Amino acid sequence: MQVPARETNVLAILSLIAGILGWTLLPVLGSLAAIVTGHIARGQIRREPQRYDGAGLAIGGLILGWSSVIIAVLTVVVIVLFFGGIAALLAFSGQH
Repeated sequence: MQVPARETNVLAILSLIAGILGWTLLPVLGSLAAIVTGHIARGQIRREPQRYDGAGLAIGGLILGWSSVIIAVLTVVVIVLFFGGIAALLAFSGQH
């Protein structure tokens, strides 16, 4: 009896490609696409493990996508805190 070959999930491949694009050419769109397609691909692979392969690709895309989003959020927080601190210092020094 011949076992059918598992095919690599297309969305897992797209997730990895979008994750790479999220770090290079398309920061926002690439990261969001990597997250969405990665979660969908993982679900498909989990539901049909005998048909689909590519869980590692999907996880790679998810890691790239989420890490890009986390770094963007932390960057915004640091910028807000930095300029907020400068504004507070200027306001405090102006009262003396």
